[in-house]
Amino acid sequence: MHFHYTVHTSLDVVEEKISGVGKALADQRELYLGLLYPTEDYKVYGYVTNSKVKFVIVVDSSNTSLRDNEIRSMFRKLHNSFTDVMCNPFYNPGDPIQSKAFDSIVSTMMVQAC
Repeated sequence: MHFHYTVHTSLDVVEEKISGVGKALADQRELYLGLLYPTEDYKVYGYVTNSKVKFVIVVDSSNTSLRDNEIRSMFRKLHNSFTDVMCNPFYNPGDPIQSKAFDSIVSTMMVQAC
């Protein structure tokens, strides 16, 4: 339940940042939002694509080894893998993602973030 509050609060911050950027967002292919919501236990980072798909990554606050450029790289990998899933002609938008390649990318990121 604690993660739900943290992620929903972070999504509110994403919406604020998107509305604050406005037309500048349309000029960019992607938008890394950086640190959205730091708490005592977690840091939440955000990313929005040009099609308004929102990604969040939650990292343990005690993890000081991950730098901003590494988080940005993780979002790019996630975005690229997500795009591959969406471009699959056998994928129906709205269905759960059942891709071994996508799962592998996410699992690798989870190990890297630990």
